[in-house]
Amino acid sequence: MIDSTRAYTKLVAAFNQNDWSRVQQRAVQLLTVAPNDARVHFMVGVACMQTQQWQQMPKALEHLQKATHLEPRRADYVAQYAKALALTRRFRDARLVADRAMTLSPGDAQILDTLGMVYRQANALMQSANAFRRAVALSPEAAITRLNLAYALNSLGDTEGAEQELEACIRLEPHRWYAHLLLAQLQRQTAEHNHIVRMYELLQHHGDDPGAQLLLNIALGKECDDLADYPAAFEYYTRGKAAGRRMRPYTFTRDEAMFDALIRAFPGADTDTAAGDPTREPIFVIGMPRTGTTLLDRILSSHPDVRSAGELQNFPTLLQRASGRSAALLGETDLVARTRHIDWRQLGAAYLASTRPVSGETPRFIDKMPHNFLYAGWIARALPNAKIVCLRRDPLDTCIGNFRHLFERSSGFYDYSFNLDDIGRYTIQFHRLLAHWRKVLPGRIHEVQYEALVENTEATTRELLAFCELPWDDACLRSESNTAPVNTPNAWQVRTPIYQRAIGHWRHYEPQLRDLRRLLAGAGIGVAH
Repeated sequence: MIDSTRAYTKLVAAFNQNDWSRVQQRAVQLLTVAPNDARVHFMVGVACMQTQQWQQMPKALEHLQKATHLEPRRADYVAQYAKALALTRRFRDARLVADRAMTLSPGDAQILDTLGMVYRQANALMQSANAFRRAVALSPEAAITRLNLAYALNSLGDTEGAEQELEACIRLEPHRWYAHLLLAQLQRQTAEHNHIVRMYELLQHHGDDPGAQLLLNIALGKECDDLADYPAAFEYYTRGKAAGRRMRPYTFTRDEAMFDALIRAFPGADTDTAAGDPTREPIFVIGMPRTGTTLLDRILSSHPDVRSAGELQNFPTLLQRASGRSAALLGETDLVARTRHIDWRQLGAAYLASTRPVSGETPRFIDKMPHNFLYAGWIARALPNAKIVCLRRDPLDTCIGNFRHLFERSSGFYDYSFNLDDIGRYTIQFHRLLAHWRKVLPGRIHEVQYEALVENTEATTRELLAFCELPWDDACLRSESNTAPVNTPNAWQVRTPIYQRAIGHWRHYEPQLRDLRRLLAGAGIGVAH
């Protein structure tokens, strides 16, 4: 017989010390004598979630759901349950649970900050900004909440408000390095308005901080690029990306094996095209990152019959779940064996259901996850009537765009992006895979050249709408008037009229790209002269 009072005291102590393994041990003991104690379920659920181990997440969801059932008025319990749902990429459910938490009028800034992050991950950007605003009002000295609010405001097009919050964040915590990068990305910097001196001085004093090395160097590179100091910009980008590579070791052979496995998995044209869900709602926008996928998304979603659902991770997540694998599916060498048993109609239906409510207000919706080019074969099976649009761009502009940008570091999709040679090798594999999709998915993928999109917008857009079986609408030529939120740090770019100055940007770095040009040319990929 255990002393439940003493055991509970030890459980709370372990929880407050973030000793997650001990929390789980203590909770198991307590739940044998108090199976309906909401506090115990809550603590063990958070502990399982905090281990950051995928196999622990089902237990986290089970215990947190139980806690919210036992204590439905506890906003902190509901918020942590929403967070666990988001971590398992069940974004539709996460948003609904977050909505429930907000109806409880949480008066704690930390709870609101958690809900703001859940909404951001679920692409509910208006709700995200609202949660962060309330958190800042309750805790104006919390620098991280100011940063989170700034990101949300930028997504909504409030550049001025985002700048104010970022400056407040930096005043409170100058070492919040991502704030400096987001501030640099908010708008095009000028000789009269930039942050180069401040960031340079911070870097001089904190050169041994890996985060400063990564984020401040990338931010300095961006601002020097804005000011047309391209040699300095390239040097800063190189230093920043080298710091990122040290933090996240990578070998290209891993990605090369992934592309090989994908091509083996689809040896010929699929003949069973009726196997999937018949819906015509989704339009997938795919392509290498930094090729104009956001611009295309804005043009398409300006159509009254189309809504952008943002960069959804739903299809890869549901495919992974359907495969029954806990390890990354794309890391497998025999993808045919891992996916042979999947019910494609069921997967397509599950995908469509998972996109609600963000996709349910118009006849068509856009899923703009660029790296879905890796999943195009399975998308074609599960959703045979979905439209797939692939952005193409000058390969050197694509490569330098990937080198200049810092992608989401928690995603394994972008590990290639810290080194120009790796970016070049990855780009070669992209071209190889796209050529394969053309062969085995004839007529399924409509390719759009970025340069044609910006130089001859109307003709290119008319072809695009015809492929998507949408009637012409003049609103597609005024994408800068599209007021929908956009979940990207460079949101200002898509809210300006379409411009051509990004074409050939690589030429500013021509001396530094000689080896890259030779690498691409050796693979038969033509580059501009």
